[in-house]
Amino acid sequence: MIHHIELYVSKLKKSIEFWGWFLEELGYSVYQKWDKGQSWKLDETYIVFVQAEERFLDIPYHRCRVGLNHLAFHAHSREHVDEMTAKLEERDVQILYKDKHPFSGGPQHYAVYFEDPDRVKVELVAPGSGGEIK
Repeated sequence: MIHHIELYVSKLKKSIEFWGWFLEELGYSVYQKWDKGQSWKLDETYIVFVQAEERFLDIPYHRCRVGLNHLAFHAHSREHVDEMTAKLEERDVQILYKDKHPFSGGPQHYAVYFEDPDRVKVELVAPGSGGEIK
């Protein structure tokens, strides 16, 4: 089990707005808050978002570079994936791989893919889905 994940972000307020509703929909609750960061916790795992220092903002994040490609979260069901997809669209969040959605990861992989404000790819995957092939 992962203890915590910490992500540096370019605009903390925007990331908190984006991630807050999503994580709370999945059952996470606010865990820590301070001037330059905030975290949400579910069970023993927490996710932290910290404002990156100005001097490190010159090169934007890209998931195809060395480092994190994406974060994948468990959905409760296929219906949960569908509900969250609708909520994402209501918030004008672009669904990735729309032409193959919800089977973008293959015929046995039911999920929705999207990006956070810094373009970190996020996946919400239904139970029983096979390994992702993207």
